[in-house]
Amino acid sequence: MKAITVDRYGPAGALEVSDIEKPAVGDDDVLVRVRAACVNPADWHVVTGLPYMARAQMGLRKPKVRVLGADFAGQIEVIGSRITQFHPGDEVFGEADGGGLAEYISVSQDSLVRKPANLTFEQSAAVPMAGLTALQGLRDKGQIESGQQVLINGASGGVGTFAVQIAKSFGAEVTGVCSATNVEMVRSIGADHVIDYTSEDFTRGGRLYDLILDNVGNRTLSANRRVLTPRGIYVSSFGRPHRRWVGPLPFLLKMFAVSPFTKQKLVVWVAKRKKEDLLTLAKLLEDETVAPVIDRTYPLSEVSQAMQYLEEGHAKGKVVVTV
Repeated sequence: MKAITVDRYGPAGALEVSDIEKPAVGDDDVLVRVRAACVNPADWHVVTGLPYMARAQMGLRKPKVRVLGADFAGQIEVIGSRITQFHPGDEVFGEADGGGLAEYISVSQDSLVRKPANLTFEQSAAVPMAGLTALQGLRDKGQIESGQQVLINGASGGVGTFAVQIAKSFGAEVTGVCSATNVEMVRSIGADHVIDYTSEDFTRGGRLYDLILDNVGNRTLSANRRVLTPRGIYVSSFGRPHRRWVGPLPFLLKMFAVSPFTKQKLVVWVAKRKKEDLLTLAKLLEDETVAPVIDRTYPLSEVSQAMQYLEEGHAKGKVVVTV
């Protein structure tokens, strides 16, 4: 089968399509014929090996994950002997620890849910990683409530476009921060207020926020805290990849140092794959409360170009790959 493999760290634009064996199917697994997948910042980190500190987890000399791609959507072809939730032919989407950027992926039944009938495979593939990050960041870490003032920094990106819509579904008053070219798009997905960061610094405005979801990290911790209510919550999901050696470590250390001395809650976390949360997202998608925003779509043969575009940092929503 065709797959995007990584056997050594290198530039994001040097990816190629390889021919590898179709994955085996265990008793607790399903084999999915992938129809669409996504490229995410997590894939960029795997390809480049940055920040260097992260190689302790990703692999010291080469990536532990050989086939790229966490997000995928497709149709089940084979089920293991102990599978009870799915049948061959079911259309599904989900998230895995790599393997999505390939013609086939073998995953456990807990890694996927049925694709909403009103979504294409491309739209469904855009959901898992970014959608889970937005949902868990707002609901679990941000403790979002109806009527709150919520700011989404990086509102036009993959996580941000889901976060704006999910925050609105909770009844929050949402302010999105993005560039001038994305203001109308962010407003169109439900933001009550939109700030163009190229002409206005949201950390110097007069509005205070109960919750800030920061997907960018382009303002200091003290600046973010300045526009946070006395008991507000600041949630960071960004990776600051421009710090080649230590990544976000200095910022995280500052958060840990400040936290014991303030009533504001400062949180950084990585989203966890949870089937019940994928089901929650599927329901929001079925009800058309949330809709994926897709910037560009590339064929599998052009994953290098997709990664290069993602690396530029200006994608509006998600970058999808058809398989």
